[in-house]
Amino acid sequence: MNNKLEIFKKKLIYRAGYRGTKEMDILLSSFVNKHINNFNESYLNELEIFLNFEDETILNFYNYDIVEKKIDENKVAKIFKGYKL
Repeated sequence: MNNKLEIFKKKLIYRAGYRGTKEMDILLSSFVNKHINNFNESYLNELEIFLNFEDETILNFYNYDIVEKKIDENKVAKIFKGYKL
């Protein structure tokens, strides 16, 4: 892997682990750590977009199937929806 891609992955791991609520920190960081090395560059870019959604939007999508701000169109969000700790 090139250095630029590794730095990008570390940035995404950091963003997933420091969200604002402990619950989202745990849920998102475990998801990202499990999948990040399997994602190609396209999926890493989708992951970055996914992590830019607010915690409430992600949580509502994950727990209650409430779709806000087109989160359901994100490829990573679809994978995340089926993720269980």
